Amino acid sequence: MAQVERGLLPQVLALLLLCSGLLLPGVIGQGYWEIVKENAGIATMHAAVTHYGNVILLDRTNIGDSQLPLDNGRCRQNEVDRANKYDCTAHSAIFSPGSNEIRPLFIFTDTWCSSGQFDGSGKMVQTGGDAEGVAKIRNFQPCGDGGGCDWVETDSSLQIGRWYASNQQLPDGTQAVVGGRNAFTIEYVPANGRGQTTLALLQETNSPQNDNLYPFVHLLPNNNLFIFANKDSILYDWQKNVEVKRLPQLPGEPRNYPSAGSSVMLPLKSGDGFKYSEILVCGGAREGAFSNPGAQYPSSNTCGRINPLAANPGWAIETMPHRRNMGDMIFTPLGDVIIINGAAKGSQGWGYASDPVLTPDLYSPDKAAGDRFQTLAGSSIPRMYHSTANLLPDGRILCAGSNTHQFYTFTGEFPTELRIDAFSPPYLGGTRPGLQVPGAMKYGDAFTGTVTYNGDISAGVQLNMVSSPLVTHSYAQGQRLLKLAAEAPVGSGAGKYTVASAAPPDSTIAPAGYYKVFAIVNGVPSWANWVQMS
Repeated sequence: MAQVERGLLPQVLALLLLCSGLLLPGVIGQGYWEIVKENAGIATMHAAVTHYGNVILLDRTNIGDSQLPLDNGRCRQNEVDRANKYDCTAHSAIFSPGSNEIRPLFIFTDTWCSSGQFDGSGKMVQTGGDAEGVAKIRNFQPCGDGGGCDWVETDSSLQIGRWYASNQQLPDGTQAVVGGRNAFTIEYVPANGRGQTTLALLQETNSPQNDNLYPFVHLLPNNNLFIFANKDSILYDWQKNVEVKRLPQLPGEPRNYPSAGSSVMLPLKSGDGFKYSEILVCGGAREGAFSNPGAQYPSSNTCGRINPLAANPGWAIETMPHRRNMGDMIFTPLGDVIIINGAAKGSQGWGYASDPVLTPDLYSPDKAAGDRFQTLAGSSIPRMYHSTANLLPDGRILCAGSNTHQFYTFTGEFPTELRIDAFSPPYLGGTRPGLQVPGAMKYGDAFTGTVTYNGDISAGVQLNMVSSPLVTHSYAQGQRLLKLAAEAPVGSGAGKYTVASAAPPDSTIAPAGYYKVFAIVNGVPSWANWVQMS
């Protein structure tokens, strides 16, 4: 099916739902939801979209039987597994959004609260976890829907066991692995001869209930890392392994696991040479919420925004429409941020939260302060502890998971969630352009995109490049969006236009790997083209 034809599917579905009375007219303007898989077989704790457009789903291994059998008679025999030493069910899977089919994958060691990111070849490098998986490095080389790719447990190990760490792909092709429970260091995968370095930030922010786990890590355009834990943050020179600068403390509640805020680095723009950067941190839980789950304290309703490279950086505080912890912050193709999933009370933990927040909020960073938030259509499925959200190449937001229990539990309040649903935001409601760009680019090279559009294109075309992060525990590891240069479109007949642009200048701005490139016309995105930066 052609790109433009596939791009019409959300509008067609919306019209069918409207005509059937299942969708109210006003909801189209706020987006709409659809359940795309009634039973995925596993509860999704980690998720990432591969450059084939299918989605890696990953849960713990020590949770007992899932509802997804392994194929070809395979079973996992692991004598140290604490739930099921002989297990013929899957704890990872690949989901195909085109067909909505699930294929089981074989994962051996425990991936509970692990971390990871895609490398320059498009391979998922997955690190750490719990128990026998705490120092493990696993690889998944993606393949198309008809392939048989699967997890590979490597012979390499982390230098220290890491549970609740964060990964960031670096310009040299390695990944920084930062923090974890009782792991106050940074290390690199592959290590290439480098050891660990202690981060004073992680030692100092280790509160009685932690609140410094899954630290927020962003690669800044000056090649330093922004590292945030609890309420504090630093600039870190990963090449020299030294703290460069301590930034002001963010007012309000703790923001990291288990208090569970989220963070993004706002889009980098070609107009200033991709040099200006801002960090946004939203949500969290009241001090002590994890230590006192019975209190069900209200979650944070604030965001902090900072330019970490300013001469005198400071946090600007904004108020969200909803109180929220465990909210996922995911880029839209337009460069806005959807804050989705989560709870209005409590914190992360088994049964530690209540009052699920079903309505996403859209944050538009380029609007004036006070006008940046818009509330969108709500879901019917609570997504709280151990849930995910990912941007698909068709522009939808795929949501999966939510298991507020230690094991699979399908009774009582907030049962284990095996359904997958997709949110079509309002930007999918207009005429969608088609796009063709080269599938591989070198840094700084000029390129020409071909845009197909049946309508008025006088307002011009935007070209946005978006990474594919690993999403877990309310944080999208490695997420970044670049607004590329785009000259005025030049018509070539039959609704086709050429748009001159240029690839990002270097691997500091766009670490090597696969990116989704969207054309935006009149506020509506194309389907993404996958581009490998190398």
